[in-house]
Amino acid sequence: EGGAPKGGDLQMDSPTQQVLERTSVTMTATGIEARFTVALPAAGRSILGQKAAQILTEALPTVVKQALLYASLDARSVLQHVDTVEDQDSLRRQVTDAGLVAFVGDGSILPRASGNSDAPMDPNQAIKFQSPPSLARQFSLPHRGTVSGMGIPQGITLIVGGGFHGKSTLLQALQLGVYNVIPGDGRELVVTDPTAVTIRAEDGRSVESVDISPFINNLPFGKQTTDFSTPDASGSTSQAANILEALEMGAKTMLIDEDTAATNFMVRDKRMMQLVAPSKEPITPYISKVRPLSRTGVSSIMVIGGCGDYFDVADLVIMQENYSASDVTQQAAQLAQPLSDEQSFGKVARRAPQSDTINAAREGDRPGHEKVAINGKHLIRFGDLDIGLESIHQLADKSQTRAIGDALILARDSYMDGRTPLSDVLDKLERRFDEQGLDALMPGRFIGNYARPRRYEMGMAINRLRSIKFRQVK
Repeated sequence: EGGAPKGGDLQMDSPTQQVLERTSVTMTATGIEARFTVALPAAGRSILGQKAAQILTEALPTVVKQALLYASLDARSVLQHVDTVEDQDSLRRQVTDAGLVAFVGDGSILPRASGNSDAPMDPNQAIKFQSPPSLARQFSLPHRGTVSGMGIPQGITLIVGGGFHGKSTLLQALQLGVYNVIPGDGRELVVTDPTAVTIRAEDGRSVESVDISPFINNLPFGKQTTDFSTPDASGSTSQAANILEALEMGAKTMLIDEDTAATNFMVRDKRMMQLVAPSKEPITPYISKVRPLSRTGVSSIMVIGGCGDYFDVADLVIMQENYSASDVTQQAAQLAQPLSDEQSFGKVARRAPQSDTINAAREGDRPGHEKVAINGKHLIRFGDLDIGLESIHQLADKSQTRAIGDALILARDSYMDGRTPLSDVLDKLERRFDEQGLDALMPGRFIGNYARPRRYEMGMAINRLRSIKFRQVK
């Protein structure tokens, strides 16, 4: 209180279970660079010089010696970390080359310790994953050797089962399988197509210039859907937009949980179709488009708990019972009925973001000053606007969110000319990061709390900026 000394903390960006490219520690040709902040000790408005000197000349060198010098570390743990990451990179490449969209290794621990923790459940309590024999695949990894597990092929896969039997747990493991994880996470052998995107309904989100006509047409009062915009999307229109935006950015696998999807978007049963004629229903449900989408090379993995109609279109059906997986594709096929689907999926529009609609200035600030900040993992404060990312489930770290906020400014200033499609803007951002690292976001500032986001989450943030305008381009 009052004039009591304050400060003295050394703080560094803390990583999560996922292994991400970060700016907290970087390796260059000349050595290792660690970035941190020091809260200099102070009393009132005066820095306490002797205590500050003690921190910088005594405490800091000790921390550097203990944390950054190989001789001070557990050599086996360091090597295990490197080997684990290299094995996951190799496994993900082999899984893709084998025509699979995902792989879950035998012995994996998928359940987490709690709902607010990404740490694994106690191995003594968790049921370890075991592949059904019919789906078993083997791969040879550079360090771990031969591993076996469940391979999910390209196409349409359903995950079914009773409530609380592990369906969503499996899907959640798959949605984060786009990232590598640290040793001991339990999901070291869970890998997913790197382009996989989680899709859900998102009532109230803004949608700008998206062609949702593959799913929605013939709206009341003649409102068109080939260049659709709304500040307040319904469940079905938001889910349609989420899919079309993901396809526009290059996603090749859709991950959908029935619990978070719009029911009227997923399916229309036969009795409802008899009561409400197709000519009176604007929505073409996903079940009618999932096979045409698959024929274009886009797979779907769906948790389905209450709609057996999807048996009619499934290539693979996995049953989760007491957290154990079994292949029930043949049984589901016996229950399936012929279903006529759409011949083609439809058009995926390319949209060019308009740079003059992206502005992080706050009302009353001096001209040219922009403010971008984050509040946790799922909120970017972009000037006077909030970009809500609560429905984006594949963000792994708030440091990714921080990087996304600043990437919007970089993309606007460097790559948005009113004609370049969003997918090309994201391509150029990724090349910039590949060549210059995340320091490209704030050159010369030595920011230590960035983690690299995927192109899909960057694009999702742009799409959810309420001021953004797009122009459809050929």
